[in-house]
Amino acid sequence: MLTLAVMACQRAPVEPAFQYSSNASSRTGLTALSDGVLLGNEAGTVVRLDREGRPVWTARLGREVAVAPALAGESVVVGTVVGEVACLSLEDGKERWRLGGEPPVLTPPVVDDAGHTVYLVAPDGAVRALAVDSGQERWKQPAPKAPTPASAESLEPQPSVTPGLRAAPVLVADVLVVPLGSGLWALDARSGVPRWSLPVTDVVGLDSERDTVFVATRPGRVLALSVKNGSTRWEQRFSDGVTGPPARALGALWVGAGPSSLVGLSTSEGREVARVVLPSPLVGRVQVGLEDLLLVPTSGHEGNLVALKAPGWTPAFTVRADTPLRTRPVVRGPLVFVLGLDGRVLAWRLRVPPPA
Repeated sequence: MLTLAVMACQRAPVEPAFQYSSNASSRTGLTALSDGVLLGNEAGTVVRLDREGRPVWTARLGREVAVAPALAGESVVVGTVVGEVACLSLEDGKERWRLGGEPPVLTPPVVDDAGHTVYLVAPDGAVRALAVDSGQERWKQPAPKAPTPASAESLEPQPSVTPGLRAAPVLVADVLVVPLGSGLWALDARSGVPRWSLPVTDVVGLDSERDTVFVATRPGRVLALSVKNGSTRWEQRFSDGVTGPPARALGALWVGAGPSSLVGLSTSEGREVARVVLPSPLVGRVQVGLEDLLLVPTSGHEGNLVALKAPGWTPAFTVRADTPLRTRPVVRGPLVFVLGLDGRVLAWRLRVPPPA
């Protein structure tokens, strides 16, 4: 049952739209579509839902899907924890190709803007580019050694990397920035040739803006780096660490800071412009709803989705999902979709406030 708690508003600003259970726990997050969402779960099921929460199709891969499916034009690329990579039709979920015997897919795949190439990062740090239409390998870059600042000359394999879920790479123009256990690497997206590297480890997440990549690390560093050469434009540090990845929204860069705060930073200077105490830590990304609302998913067992109103970041309302929210909401018009840790997709409809 969906529970609604309203703060700072006399009339309920949201109403439940639907809930859908995928019948297994999920940690993938939601992949946004123009008319709904995609998700995977621990049972190895991939589901496409429409705006009303109705399944359009279901594909069963048989083993856990741990990271979000990647949208590539009219295709969906998805991987499993046992090393299968499949390309599905977006229209009906039918399999177009499948690769077996691959490294476990524990890092979200990234697709170029044209939808022609998908980039996969193996647990040992090797990076591959595959053709979306066929699965054919375009290039492969072996796992690197631990880098030194502004150096990417040594690229011998490094076998001793602990497997586990990693932050997704970001693709900025023709540069793929990849967080690895050994450091942060930038590769030429067309050839795989290294551009630069930095000894920045324990990365929680990345975001980008034009020619800048933003990096947040669990120990508490947030950096703005030049995509061209990796030079530091600004750096901010949080003594209590960082709990959630950076996300640009409503003119600021937002990160989860320990123990349970949301902090907004200036994207140009890194100075703190906002700080809000949350009911539980932010471990996913914030999202924008109805132009001036900042939607903040929290990871406590109550699963509170907190809405803050710009520009003062005062609470507008909170909805409770009764399951931890650890991934970014998806917004489609007045609808807000979230994925709970228990595998349920919950949706609410935001009410547009009447004219003043």
